[in-house]
Amino acid sequence: MKEVHIQENDAGQRLDKFLTKSYPNLPQSMLYKSIRKKDIKLNGKRCEISTRLKIGDVLTMYLKDEFFQQAPKEYDFLKAPLKLSILYEDENLLLLDKKPGLLVHPDETYHFDSLIARVQHYLYEKGEFRPEQENSFAPALVNRIDRNTGGIVIAAKNAESLRILNDKVKNRELQKLYLCIVHGKMKRKEDTLEGFLEKNEKQNRVYISSKPIPGAKTIRTRYRVLQEKQKGSHSYSLLEVDLLTGRTHQIRAHLASLGHPLAGDGKYGTNAQNKDCGFPYQALYSYRLKFTFSSPAGLLDYLNGKEFQASEVWFLPEFEAWR
Repeated sequence: MKEVHIQENDAGQRLDKFLTKSYPNLPQSMLYKSIRKKDIKLNGKRCEISTRLKIGDVLTMYLKDEFFQQAPKEYDFLKAPLKLSILYEDENLLLLDKKPGLLVHPDETYHFDSLIARVQHYLYEKGEFRPEQENSFAPALVNRIDRNTGGIVIAAKNAESLRILNDKVKNRELQKLYLCIVHGKMKRKEDTLEGFLEKNEKQNRVYISSKPIPGAKTIRTRYRVLQEKQKGSHSYSLLEVDLLTGRTHQIRAHLASLGHPLAGDGKYGTNAQNKDCGFPYQALYSYRLKFTFSSPAGLLDYLNGKEFQASEVWFLPEFEAWR
């Protein structure tokens, strides 16, 4: 028998979601059967899989010990470096300036270093994250950017902040602006581009069409030209981009589809094009974030109207030196 007391970071979750996250060794079929047979009780009474948990609730589970995940003696995130560039921090969240080359989440090439691992290591050292005291929550990233793109990433320190911020991202109540350098000069100094994006998972790339095609998603990309420069025989433009829809590789692919791939982008541009600029990564940076809540934000209401900007964009100094 195991007894679990529901804490603040557990509250608000469906019972089945909580149990699945907390005890991955417990098969779904066994979970539902145990609830049905009252081997899992909430506050001593029968419960439903859809029951929403509250602070102070007590779960009693009459199951074999093998189904309960044991807390690891060593946490993988402690192997990640503590190096972080923090733009802003309070009791609920972190705003991080991720540098190009760093993964935000682990992938198949993961070797214990990612932005989320660094965040969890940092908060562990501060005493703000104690995994052995949590039933199901761990600090998490709200948004993500490509490995070779830099910029602002939000990390939530508690479950309520994560829930609110995920909702605000979904409802587009956050404004994220990007800086990028593209090959050539744009026909218009500012414009709102529309198209249709189709993702190819095997190739890890997307394709853009000007007309609707089956399975493609609508995209809208707004840009304005900030500066134009010349390097050798090649011209470049510095753009500020506002993503009106947030799709995979949207900025890179949408601009490339117009004949203006990002400088340094080997996937949607060509090595021949990029040889002149010499950039090691695509020149793209999520450099500004503004909280533009149009609905209540609970404990995060204090952020509404606040704006944050990355202090360093790696490709700007070189761009400024061009004529």
